[in-house]
Amino acid sequence: MERLVLVLLVLAGVYLLQSNLLLPSTTETPPVELQYPEARHEPTGQRFQCDGRRYCSEMTSREEAVFFIRYCPDTRMDGDRDGIPCENDSRW
Repeated sequence: MERLVLVLLVLAGVYLLQSNLLLPSTTETPPVELQYPEARHEPTGQRFQCDGRRYCSEMTSREEAVFFIRYCPDTRMDGDRDGIPCENDSRW
């Protein structure tokens, strides 16, 4: 008799797990929003272009770094997000 009760409990547990009654549904989780601003279109006549560079060490001037943080997605040059890139870079 104890064996039958144990088997029934195991089967009920397997059923509940498979029917997702014990685990929360992943479809109810709201989507994660990205914290990065959308990329803006590059102004015409500009001498720089977005080419995948992200870091201050990859820039050749502060003007280029400013262009990249304004118009290119996913840059890593303005840690405090004050609009001034590469503040600790001593080259400029």
